[in-house]
Amino acid sequence: MTDGTRTPLIIGHRGSPATRPEHSRSSYELAIAQGADAVEPDVVASRDGVLLVRHENEISGTTDVADRPEFADRRRTQIVDGRSVTGWFTEDFDWAELATLRCRERLPLLRPLSAEHDGAEPLLRLSDVLAILDAADGNVAAVIELKHAEHFAGVGLPLDALLAAELSERGWATGRRLYLESFEERVLHGVRDRGVEASLVYLMEDHGGAQDLVGELGSAAPRYAEQRRESALAELAARVDGISVDTSVLLRPLPGGVGGSDPAVDEVPGGGEDELRGERLVERAHAHGLLVFAWTLRAENAFLEPQYRSDGVDAPAEGAVGDWQGQFGRVLATGVDGAFVDQVDLGVRARQRLVAPAEGVDDVV
Repeated sequence: MTDGTRTPLIIGHRGSPATRPEHSRSSYELAIAQGADAVEPDVVASRDGVLLVRHENEISGTTDVADRPEFADRRRTQIVDGRSVTGWFTEDFDWAELATLRCRERLPLLRPLSAEHDGAEPLLRLSDVLAILDAADGNVAAVIELKHAEHFAGVGLPLDALLAAELSERGWATGRRLYLESFEERVLHGVRDRGVEASLVYLMEDHGGAQDLVGELGSAAPRYAEQRRESALAELAARVDGISVDTSVLLRPLPGGVGGSDPAVDEVPGGGEDELRGERLVERAHAHGLLVFAWTLRAENAFLEPQYRSDGVDAPAEGAVGDWQGQFGRVLATGVDGAFVDQVDLGVRARQRLVAPAEGVDDVV
């Protein structure tokens, strides 16, 4: 449980994308209006080195590019982080071309309110998001995620150099509330080595491993699960300021683990040391001086653990909202320092229940 001294940040995940297309201007502005402490822009690059905010470099799911005949010949297949991906990629377009595209809801059946805004807004550059934050009242932080860093470096678009230059030009390189995160640790250090003052946060999937380490070490590269061991956390604490984990790491035991209410530890196959999970992971990371973020809190049944779905285990209804306050509250109660949230207003309410339960926050969506 929270020790009462930590009030977790509510971080608008790509803005507040449950009701506006992700990474659109209105999504970021809504997140700020709903009380986000920070917003999270995902950063990819155009062919001419402009940083734009998209969750992936493949953009057919979140833009109208597939409907634009002038770009039909840009569709192709390539390997990104070891996977074959087919579609339209930001690195094949100049920013002037990307600026003609319009945002689109990625999950229209799940989020029809957001889909109503399809086509209404252009794509944003990172500089546009920083300008939104500069204009906002209060002190909203930026949590910038660098996407597919090894891939972009391999096509001559080093995200560390591009981001450091952008932050310096926009007055965000020093003295700002800034967090940088990536599933690849190397790129984070590349930004810091260029003089950017920021907290470095290492993202961890439940499964798999970091692409930069896979490229360097091959099959000998550690998995994320191995990097959640006690000794590995101590080593990470010497290099980064925090870790950010999938909520499944906090909510689910490993296969063979005991119970579902407190997935603390279980053995990592192939090693004698336990992987830390649940509250125990948060506790030990804090003991080593690491921040802990969690991603992503979403209210719809499709994203909730089975016990929190309103329709039961097997058939989460598209768009239906379940017991979001139960799952949100459970994640926040592990003691995390921040949580990425798709419905920022609900995240703020869940935090209020955690820090001041006697005030009786209304849970009706």
